[in-house]
Formats: sequence, C-alpha cells, structure tokens
Amino acid sequence: MRAIIFYRTESGRCPVKEFIDSLNAQQARKVVWVLQLVEELERVPTQYFKKLVATDDIWEVRVRTGGEIFRLLGFFDGARLIVLNYAFSKKTRKTPAGAIALAESRKRDYLGRKK
Repeated sequence: MRAIIFYRTESGRCPVKEFIDSLNAQQARKVVWVLQLVEELERVPTQYFKKLVATDDIWEVRVRTGGEIFRLLGFFDGARLIVLNYAFSKKTRKTPAGAIALAESRKRDYLGRKK
C-alpha cells in the first residue's frame, strides 16, 4: 500500500487541497476515489497513475469525470509515500511545461525543508 499526502508551502498553504475544494461534489468524489485506488492497488492502471517522462521523477494522478480531465502531480518520498504538490484542470493533450516545472520546484522545496 501507498500513502498520499499533500505538499504544504512554507507559509502553510496546501495547493492540492485548495484545488480539490474548488471542485463540485461529484468531481471531488471522483478525485478521492482515484486517490484511493492509487493508495490501495499494488499495480495501478496507467489510466490513473503514470510517471511523466523527461521530468525529475514526477508522477501524475489522472482523473476523468464527465467532460473534465484533472491532473495531480507529485513525487515519491521513499518507496511508498506520494507527495502531491500541484493540481490542475487539463485542457490540452500534453501536460503543460509550466505545470511540470512548478511540480519539480515544489519537490525541491519539500525535500530541502525536510532535511
């Protein structure tokens, strides 16, 4: 089993929680359901969880509900802990470079403050 936590900025903000809180009830339920799959399944289908190539080991939780597509980006802290640090509504086929850069920056911040 894996565990998922949400990244907090140095000031205490939690961007992923804020994103989930901005969704309607049905969308939020689907995000929570997919997060439970990622935590509980040993082999998560790539339609829900996938490593992004050409990144600093950034992973993507993939949620589709109705006509909406959401992505939650994060990284592993050890073998079983996933730290989700960025979430957005996906409008294009490719994950935006700015989203990946922000996720990588937050990863560095998290690991730097963890020491």
